[in-house]
Amino acid sequence: MSAVDAGRLAAEFRAVFGGDAPDGLFTAPGRVNLIGEHTDYTGGFVLPFAIDAATTAAIALNDSGRLRLASRSQDGVVEIDLASLAPGAVEGWAAYPAGVVWALGERGVTIEGADILVDSTVPTGSGLSSSAALECSVAVGLRDLTGSSIGLDELVLACQRAENEMAGAPTGIMDQTASLRGAAGHAVFLDTRDQHSETVPLPLTEHGLVLLVIDTHVKHEHATGGYADRRRSTELARDTLGVGALRDVTVADLGDAERRLDEVTFRRLRHIVTENQRVLDTVQTLRSSSPAEIGPLLDASHASMRDDFEISCTELDTAVAAARTAGAYGARMTGGGFGGSAIALVRSADVERVSVAVREAFDAAGCAAPDIFPVEPADGARRIG
Repeated sequence: MSAVDAGRLAAEFRAVFGGDAPDGLFTAPGRVNLIGEHTDYTGGFVLPFAIDAATTAAIALNDSGRLRLASRSQDGVVEIDLASLAPGAVEGWAAYPAGVVWALGERGVTIEGADILVDSTVPTGSGLSSSAALECSVAVGLRDLTGSSIGLDELVLACQRAENEMAGAPTGIMDQTASLRGAAGHAVFLDTRDQHSETVPLPLTEHGLVLLVIDTHVKHEHATGGYADRRRSTELARDTLGVGALRDVTVADLGDAERRLDEVTFRRLRHIVTENQRVLDTVQTLRSSSPAEIGPLLDASHASMRDDFEISCTELDTAVAAARTAGAYGARMTGGGFGGSAIALVRSADVERVSVAVREAFDAAGCAAPDIFPVEPADGARRIG
């Protein structure tokens, strides 16, 4: 995918804010979740990877007592008095970077004033975590420029708090962990209960494989969509079963759980429990076999999200079905659901055939044409200038 033009961003920073160049340029990638959906906020396992699409932040610190935020995709400059910065004080896209400033301040990172200009190649609303890319680019930059010794695990939690409390989206830690800890050629296996993570080889090119993203252009909003409803269902299941986290419920426990829960809550639970097992099975397969062997696990994950968690939509189901019919090893929706993107694991030689089949299926279904593009596992957040 195309990268942000760092030189142009630095020049525009001077034009937007006047005066000097930024103190630094920092980039953080979006992510694709290979498998493990809605398991992160229930103490479970996830397997995302950072992608070669990212947000870049140009940042300069000052002692103005104000935060000035601008984006190349938005009009104007958002100005915030740092003394009044608190949850509920900022709306729209600016809540994400402002939330990072606030959350870092809550962890002892002093920021007396800052100008921040951002640009991104991560499609918004696509399920590729443009929000985490934005948060993490700013967080890494502020850590670097202030000389803070705050570790990556703390940065993850600060970014999550920004998204939860400032932006109002009740997400877990998966997206920020992938953006901060990504590694080229690898996925990030994360235990969300204790934040333990390790890289798992994802050698797509070496095996003649491509992971296609199918962006449906159906926009989702975590803060206002069904995401919060699903989270409440999982909390109800946890409380009714009396467990610390749903990750403590095993596949063998589902029979008893079905007798104790209402039908909808049980199906929500069943997705979480079986999805956790699919993550573990995927990690084991990637460590011992070709990535092509995870195809059936991707398919099963999508069926579970469609039928048990009910977070798919016509466009996502169309993308998955068409890709599989055209020869993909496996396909699933990725991200929070209710729109966004699907992924399809295909042979390199089949990319065009699968892409054409998906576009034709969308046209036949009366859906707007999707964007289809490959992604590669990339490195995590870092300074680039």
